[in-house]
Amino acid sequence: MDARQRRAQEILALLRQAYPEARCALNFSNPLELLVATILSAQCTDERVNQVTRTLFQRYRTAADYATADPDELAEAIKPTGYYRQKAQTLQRCCAALVEHYGGQVPDEMDALVRLPGVGRKTANVVLGNAFNKPQGIVVDTHVKRLAQRLGLTQARDPEKIERDLMRLLPRQEWTLFAHLLIFHGRAVCKARVPRCDRCPIHHLCPSCRLHDHPQARDAQSASG
Repeated sequence: MDARQRRAQEILALLRQAYPEARCALNFSNPLELLVATILSAQCTDERVNQVTRTLFQRYRTAADYATADPDELAEAIKPTGYYRQKAQTLQRCCAALVEHYGGQVPDEMDALVRLPGVGRKTANVVLGNAFNKPQGIVVDTHVKRLAQRLGLTQARDPEKIERDLMRLLPRQEWTLFAHLLIFHGRAVCKARVPRCDRCPIHHLCPSCRLHDHPQARDAQSASG
């Protein structure tokens, strides 16, 4: 294990202590619901998606329900999530493919998921890691990208390159949780415009920390080795 791997695992351990509740913020009870919710979450908050899916999931229960839905009615049902006409078209195309190729079931393999209309690697990672407990990668959203760069875990800018860098640093069984922890930390402390370094439990491990000139930060960094 090299120094970067050790630091990544120390970051994981400290964030796990700081955010014991870290999990997927989208509400779902089966893989189809998570797939739908993840598609709706593009350019929308998880809270707003959860408000919409509370009734959406009662009305549309199967992939066939989405595929054969009236397009205007489906678009109206998801309107609060934004870009609702485009998202409705994506949902119908994706669910039609599920019906045609997978008997209406969501596949549990990366290659099959990313062949579905509107499903990229990030969405597939969300579904695989959280609905199937089969991590095949790490979700890289805006929070994960920002924190991975600030923490010096990657120098890449492309999400897939960032993902590969992170995958090399952590055991597979930690991939799903690590993304959740970075997302929780990014929302609560390591914000995009003004990171709250004075409240950060991993500031001594962060090369971007603004507190490194503070004596307490130096002492903590020395203690961490």
